[in-house]
Amino acid sequence: MGTDSELSSFQTIIRKTIMHIKIHRGTEEIGGTVIELSTEQSTLLLDLGLPLSPESGSIDVGVIKADAVLISHPHQDHFGLIDHLENTVPVYIGELGKQLIDATRIFLRKDLHSNNFHYYKNNAQLMIGDFKVTPYLMDHSAVDAYSFLIEVEGKRIFYSGDFRAHGRKSILFDRFLKNPPKDIDILMMEGTMMKRSNDDFPTEAAVEQTILETIRHQENITFLICSSQNIDRIVSAYRACLKSGKILVVDFYTAWVLEKMKLVSNSVPAMDWEHVRVYADCRPDEVMKENKEYFGDFRKRAYTHRILKEELGANPSKFLYLSKMSKFKVMDLYKDLNGRQVNVIYSQWLGYLNCSNDEYYGAETISDYRVDSGVNFIYAHTSGHATLTDLQRFSNALQPKLLIPIHTEYKTDYLHHFSNVMILDDKQFFDV
Repeated sequence: MGTDSELSSFQTIIRKTIMHIKIHRGTEEIGGTVIELSTEQSTLLLDLGLPLSPESGSIDVGVIKADAVLISHPHQDHFGLIDHLENTVPVYIGELGKQLIDATRIFLRKDLHSNNFHYYKNNAQLMIGDFKVTPYLMDHSAVDAYSFLIEVEGKRIFYSGDFRAHGRKSILFDRFLKNPPKDIDILMMEGTMMKRSNDDFPTEAAVEQTILETIRHQENITFLICSSQNIDRIVSAYRACLKSGKILVVDFYTAWVLEKMKLVSNSVPAMDWEHVRVYADCRPDEVMKENKEYFGDFRKRAYTHRILKEELGANPSKFLYLSKMSKFKVMDLYKDLNGRQVNVIYSQWLGYLNCSNDEYYGAETISDYRVDSGVNFIYAHTSGHATLTDLQRFSNALQPKLLIPIHTEYKTDYLHHFSNVMILDDKQFFDV
């Protein structure tokens, strides 16, 4: 048994320990992030993500007993496990982010999430149990993406979520650096790009230029393979079409995503804009007819901007067709048309093309186009995540007492590039 002084010292430490951090997943992989913050009275989860790797360990969400979940943005690797929550647990998310999640569910013919959703807004403080939370809107490849300042009992934690400084919303990053929150005790910061280069396409403007150069003098149709929720990329595609006199063709799902963007912006292209047309696929059309109460008059309006397969085939060089990787089935209609190659601009992370169709549906098909003689395969993509230089700028602005790596495959590399780094393992408790 210890002495009275040792016992007193131990009791003092216990009294000072008012919060626990446990990263259930995220200290050694990208995606699938789940972070638990807990006090004696409250438990808050930061993201509840579906892992990207099939080899990632499982998490029993029900065992955590969270009082609330804070979702940083509408990417599956940050919200994909909310189906496993009890419906009574509040889930906090940006309103536009929730709308985009709903859109995906509807078009996949899945029921909408039945969670107890609440909306937060940029810079508007809210109380979640013991935790005071301030969201900060960030530049990311997903719209409605946030970082969070979390305060409890005088301690200040900053969770970066996913962010970058080189997108079309880079002004958000610049503003943050000019007026960052002060006195940060712990920064939990992503490091997706810790050993990746963004030099080939350092900005969205560079991607736009490659799209423009590809379509300006095309003799056949061009396909752009990218996510329908990567709004910056759609803006790049539209701007390239505007400059070259081409028409951007989107499907019903993408048109609906752009419709939802009107919640926050009037500067994002929509189906009723010049140089935009909607290709009417049968299945999405059936989905909209089955859900008239959800879509309102959208289907009717979409058909006024419809383009037919025959129109594409009659003058293919006039069009840039945006397609998701999983839905890319139309290219064979135009391959070797009059001996002219089809352009395929691949505008996502190249790593997906090393995956099987079981991991990412369509990955093998797209990968095969790289060696297809009927295809002019072009890569044009800039990352949705911050480069090492911008991670350093972010950390320097916040000046945390401790920096904990998350959302990274190279956590020990932080030791070489940042000060005051605390390396944690998945499922390890850290007392604040």
